[in-house]
Amino acid sequence: MSDAHDALGEGDSSRAPRDSSRSSHGTPLEPRIAAAWVARKLREAGHRAFFAGGCVRDAIFGHDAADYDVATSAVPDEIRQVFPRAMGVGESFGVMLVRHGGRSVEVATFRADGVYIDGRRPDAVRFSDDREDALRRDFTINGLFEDPETGEIIDHVGGRADLAAGILRAIGSADDRLHEDRLRALRAARFAARFGLVIDPDTEAAVRRIAHDLTGVSRERIGNEVRRMLMHPSRARAVELIETLGLGAAVLGERADSCDYALLAALPPAAGVEESLAAWMLVRLPADTSPVRQRRWREALILSNDESDMLAAILAIRPRIVGTWIDGDRALRKRLAAAPGFAGAMAILRAERHPVAVTVDADVPGLRAEGIQPVPFVTGDDLVAMGMRPGPAFRPMLDRAYDLQLNGGFSDRDAALAVVREWRDG
Repeated sequence: MSDAHDALGEGDSSRAPRDSSRSSHGTPLEPRIAAAWVARKLREAGHRAFFAGGCVRDAIFGHDAADYDVATSAVPDEIRQVFPRAMGVGESFGVMLVRHGGRSVEVATFRADGVYIDGRRPDAVRFSDDREDALRRDFTINGLFEDPETGEIIDHVGGRADLAAGILRAIGSADDRLHEDRLRALRAARFAARFGLVIDPDTEAAVRRIAHDLTGVSRERIGNEVRRMLMHPSRARAVELIETLGLGAAVLGERADSCDYALLAALPPAAGVEESLAAWMLVRLPADTSPVRQRRWREALILSNDESDMLAAILAIRPRIVGTWIDGDRALRKRLAAAPGFAGAMAILRAERHPVAVTVDADVPGLRAEGIQPVPFVTGDDLVAMGMRPGPAFRPMLDRAYDLQLNGGFSDRDAALAVVREWRDG
């Protein structure tokens, strides 16, 4: 949680005789408990207040939601009357943050949206009721409310029936919902994959109509949506939907005639973004993992420097493992095992069922027991102390000494220095 959020205070604890912001053990409250407290305070002040959106959907699926949002009839000024230290994070849209129990709870006024002129936000909003608030949302499974006190589900859009039937359906006109915010086309793929849903034919057709053009959607938002897909075990289905719905070219900035999803499906459930991206790149256009293509993906998805570096490392070390591990000495194997990208490359090789993966997995425990990246016995300072001048010969000599160390050729530092002196004199 950010320092700014921590500075908001704890709900209306300013009026309480003691700090009730956390559980009796000093840990943050469960998200649902914190949000239920906020909703109860709003109700006590005479307003309607429900859990809204994704947390309701997740609860119906039996999943624990990371965050619980509250939708209410109270407008921002009324929310601030109940919670004096609430902070407006989108106050013109009726969105406030209330801090309680070590949690920040998003509280939004029921609203109806005006025209979406920038492909992301409406040009104006009108505070309304829960029915109109549900009708402005993207998919029926996200248009549900829950009464925190009774557990009753308030459904104005047929979301419960669609959940029961395993259908992802846009609320109202699919074309309208997707033109309001074209990122919803990607969200359709993510939700359908994550929850095992079939996309409603009208919604699917609307996605296909705009798939080639994500105008108005920032690259940051596209990248974040793709990350969320790739970090979930349903990543293969999400990628399949991106490709089959025709979104791949707009998302990645390149066209591909075909894509095999088996490799992505075989990755471990906890696979990271970088190995998932590497696997996708390998199956989308297998012959090209060049720096130029990596740069295209980095720009298309706004990858961080760390993500870009790890993606490059995975793609670079995978063929080295395949080509050199079997015949390489212990030093080479240890260098590979210690290199950035090794774990991600091995995840891909196991998913490919490549024969070398079995050998590597059998060898690595023994190499680690010996030490795959020990502190070098010989450093550049040692060479200077021997009277050598820094120059082109330094690195090859240091690498030779370290390889010999990794191969067990030295018993200790003194032995290593003695051999290096012999090299110098010879």
